[in-house]
Amino acid sequence: MSDQSVFRTLPLFNCLSEADRAELEKQAVEQPWRKDEFIFRQGDSAEWFHILKEGTVKCVKSSPEGREVTLKVLLPGDLFCCEASAFTGSSHPGCAQVMENAKVIKISRKVLFEIIQRNPEAAIQIISYLGDRLREVQDSAKAFALDSAEQRLASLLVNLARKAGICEPEGLRLNVRLTRQDFADMAGLTLETTSRILSRFKKEHLLIGTARRLVVSDLAGLKALASESSSSLNVTSQK
Repeated sequence: MSDQSVFRTLPLFNCLSEADRAELEKQAVEQPWRKDEFIFRQGDSAEWFHILKEGTVKCVKSSPEGREVTLKVLLPGDLFCCEASAFTGSSHPGCAQVMENAKVIKISRKVLFEIIQRNPEAAIQIISYLGDRLREVQDSAKAFALDSAEQRLASLLVNLARKAGICEPEGLRLNVRLTRQDFADMAGLTLETTSRILSRFKKEHLLIGTARRLVVSDLAGLKALASESSSSLNVTSQK
């Protein structure tokens, strides 16, 4: 793999020795993907850890009616499917679909586990990382149960602005193209409710633009609305 910087910037690999990090970089596979392609599908064997290097990817899951529901959006630097890949014989609980041309770095479970065996501290980091993911799931479940629709959507927008916001004169433009249905899926709301709340946020000058080119014009206002809840949705949290 030509670009080695990703392994030096991710906290998960900071504890590795230079030799083991070099081995990991040597064994990693970088793969380009085009928009709308599936990196993997629901039920596929989970043999690889994935790191998004460039582009945007969404994790989706099929509903009983056959509709694909967006669970979270991944941005450069995000690790994904670590939970499934950490256990032998596991399969992916959902799909990973490319939203715009992307590059993904893959590390086989076998290679990573061999390196972990030589670095007990890395095993602790992996356990801590998986624990954080579990806590995000629990926080999301709590938010869905206790928070109002406005709070959930405001929390989602705040986290998107933090992770994917580009400074412009009008505010923070979200550098990710999402439909209103995507917002609804990630916030656990109906499309009608999401559309109504987004329209109200615009009337209150919290947002500008359309769902596909949204600008957060009043981040402080959204934060205040989101902070009324005891927990917030994360853009990389699972439902």
